[in-house]
Amino acid sequence: MIKKMNDLIFLILKSLGFTFIIYFVTLLLCRILGSKLVSQMTSFDFVLGIMMGSAAVNSTTFEENPALSAFVMLVGISIITLLIDLAHLKSIRFRKFIDAEPVIIIENGKIQNEKMKKLRLTVEDLMMMLRRNGYFNISDVQNAILESDGQLSVQIKPEKQPLTPSDINLTPPYIGLARDLIIDGKILDNNLSYINKDERWLKKQLLSYGVHDLADVFYVGIDPSFNFYVSKRQKLNVEPGKQGLE
Repeated sequence: MIKKMNDLIFLILKSLGFTFIIYFVTLLLCRILGSKLVSQMTSFDFVLGIMMGSAAVNSTTFEENPALSAFVMLVGISIITLLIDLAHLKSIRFRKFIDAEPVIIIENGKIQNEKMKKLRLTVEDLMMMLRRNGYFNISDVQNAILESDGQLSVQIKPEKQPLTPSDINLTPPYIGLARDLIIDGKILDNNLSYINKDERWLKKQLLSYGVHDLADVFYVGIDPSFNFYVSKRQKLNVEPGKQGLE
């Protein structure tokens, strides 16, 4: 009995140790490989995904009690994630280590080739990222920053920027946020109270949209100018020969 307990404790500690080592080794390798490896996620998110996948595979590859090993590994990953999240909030230095820092690769219209060399980023890679941002002429770009998630943020030159109302001394009216009044046929009383209206008023307004029964409404929203957006519930009519088309 004692031997089995010792074996169980050893297996748990081994699984936790394996989890911690692989986690931080993978994280270190991702940081070494740089931002090109990941896209739309940080190195931390990327490693977390890898480790979760490893835990799933672990249940079929560990010979000694694979289910327990996989469970311990998942718990270990969750603990590491929580600890890293806490450290992430508390320390700027730790955030820089985990997420890396944004790197300016075009500054004042000039390509920073030495920084690109350190990132192992080619001109072709840069041009591809610029095109994905909608910029096909690099001479239009004032500054470009490679973010920690591998995405490129672009600032174009002033003379190439689109005209805004403030450029011609116009002040557009405030739009504000729309509010949901009905979702799936159910009135959201809190939002209705917020605009100082009641259910009777709402039903009266909906009559002009041909709505006589709230059960026929899927969604209703209203903006600060009291403009309505009404979407009635759609009924699925299956026509012969059109099955499978949505």
